[in-house]
Amino acid sequence: QVQVAESGGGLVQAGGSLRLSCAASGRTFRSYAMGWSRQAPGKEREFVAAISWSSDSTYYADSVKGRFTISRDNAKNTVFLQMNSLKPEDTAVYYCAFSLTTNQATRAASRYNYWGQGTQVTVSS
Repeated sequence: QVQVAESGGGLVQAGGSLRLSCAASGRTFRSYAMGWSRQAPGKEREFVAAISWSSDSTYYADSVKGRFTISRDNAKNTVFLQMNSLKPEDTAVYYCAFSLTTNQATRAASRYNYWGQGTQVTVSS
């Protein structure tokens, strides 16, 4: 049984940084894509970052490009999201995602099979 555990959310002032981590257990995802999405209150879920199995390709939503960096550690079955220059509009619940259908960095949520429980990120102005 696959289990996914997120950590790293919290409250930060605008301009600050946070690093989210997400580890999967129960099987390996080293050959597949990983990603992060977020959902703010009253808004649709937005896929913000994805990384290919080999880390040679990434995807970023325009809203986070240049501020967020996704990375992974295949040996630890873990994906990270480094968030810098945070803005109040980055406030949301962040979810990590693991795919079993593609090894490419994709923003298509339907290509991801396992999701984290979500971690709250709140950016104060």
